[in-house]
Amino acid sequence: MPLSLSVVIPALDEEARLPAAIRSVRGDAEVIVVDGGSRDATRAVAIAEGARVLDAPRGRGRQLDRGAREATGDWIVFLHADTRLEEGWADALARLPADAIGGAFRFAIDGARPTYRLLEAAVQWRVRFLSLPYGDQALFVRRDTYSRVGGMPHLPLMEDVAFVARLRRAGRLAYPRPRAFTSARRWERHGILGTTLRNWRVMALYAAGRSPERLVRLYEAGDRDERAPRAP
Repeated sequence: MPLSLSVVIPALDEEARLPAAIRSVRGDAEVIVVDGGSRDATRAVAIAEGARVLDAPRGRGRQLDRGAREATGDWIVFLHADTRLEEGWADALARLPADAIGGAFRFAIDGARPTYRLLEAAVQWRVRFLSLPYGDQALFVRRDTYSRVGGMPHLPLMEDVAFVARLRRAGRLAYPRPRAFTSARRWERHGILGTTLRNWRVMALYAAGRSPERLVRLYEAGDRDERAPRAP
């Protein structure tokens, strides 16, 4: 009997990018979009694209957990709303060995800049040698394992890092070849160097014990600064 697949997509005001994410997976999986209180047409767009829509309090960890607990597939894939999976992803999951309990796809940035290829190579190094994929790589897990490890932590930020730590303690992780193409908007908004340094800073603070609740305020403050008018 073939394995069944579920894809959970957390969303908040993602009407523009959500259709591409859904279309990349809907032919092979049950698609669940968990809305965190969008004020745009995110919900309507998700329904029009054939996804099931659920509601959850804002916060990626809570949204992901809400969708995962409603998922029916043997595998659960967590896909960001600004990310799309490469063709062949479903077959790659089906071919994983029985001892693989979770993992992530290959990181790719949806942009043509040569510097993006360097960032992709750096992520491949991190995954290979540190076994630390992030959420923008479309993390996945067997449904029975998801319950066994306690599910997705209810964190507003760094939920992916905490969840991967749980998975590593539970068993072997796998990294199939299909790519997860994530939007270049973060690097375009803050600059490649600025985004990289910002990510390193947040990870360092998290490792030092700073709470995700405080870290998410730091992230949101940076976004507000980017949107604010600048003096000439």
